[in-house]
Amino acid sequence: MTLTTAPLSTGAPLQPARGGILQMLHDSWVVAKRNLRRMTRIPEIVVFGLMQPVMFVLLFSYVMGGAIAVPGSDPNSYKQYLMAGIFAQTVTFAVAGASAGIAEDMTKGLVDRFRSLPMTRSSVLVGRTIADLVQTGFTVLVLAIVASIIGWRFNNGFLEALAAFALLLLLGYAFSWIGALIGLSVRSPEAATSAGLIWLFPLTFISNAFVPVASMPGWLQGIAYWNPFSATVEACRKLFGNPTGGPATQWPMQHAVGVSIGWSLLITAVFSYLSVRKYRSATG
Repeated sequence: MTLTTAPLSTGAPLQPARGGILQMLHDSWVVAKRNLRRMTRIPEIVVFGLMQPVMFVLLFSYVMGGAIAVPGSDPNSYKQYLMAGIFAQTVTFAVAGASAGIAEDMTKGLVDRFRSLPMTRSSVLVGRTIADLVQTGFTVLVLAIVASIIGWRFNNGFLEALAAFALLLLLGYAFSWIGALIGLSVRSPEAATSAGLIWLFPLTFISNAFVPVASMPGWLQGIAYWNPFSATVEACRKLFGNPTGGPATQWPMQHAVGVSIGWSLLITAVFSYLSVRKYRSATG
């Protein structure tokens, strides 16, 4: 006679195995919805996020626009030239919100609670970046309405304009992964906000966003032309049918759409890998 013993039950439900693209997508969407609900419950986040780009539009258009010359006989040429730069600046400045949000989740122990759930590790960061992308898209929509009120127009048709906005959102999503890495690397949301913004100012101003690159010193022009920010701005101006600041003589500007996509995909690949790796080491 053989005795068999049944395995003891611990009373805890069995957890599904981690991993798999479908589970990652499902978990990411759950995390994204959580962050989107938080944004709707704290509308100040969205309101103050809208105020800064609107202020930039008004200040550059009506205060400094008269002192900046761009090709074109239309007195509104600078407004047309400016808006692609403001759009790109807006999507990249979302880095500060992404880094501060992730740093806050880390300091409040929310990430530790996520770890106790049967969910893929990367979904926490993917969900957060998706939620930031949705918020950025809403901000860009409102900014486009404000820009149209002050005289900005896109002249190449609706489909080309949609392609330009897609490039902007792709760049914003890429930069949100930089924000994720910053948020995981600092110890407080305040430090994350500062670290998320301080390097963006030279990136955005050493570019073609607000002035033609030809007006810069020669040694600085090469940096500006190869700036991923400049490629997206140039591509959007071409797709919008807005003034570009002069003929494109540099390779990145001649192939601005492709270069913009390439930069965005490269940044996403590199920083998503680094962010997920940092997240695993920080919570492991």
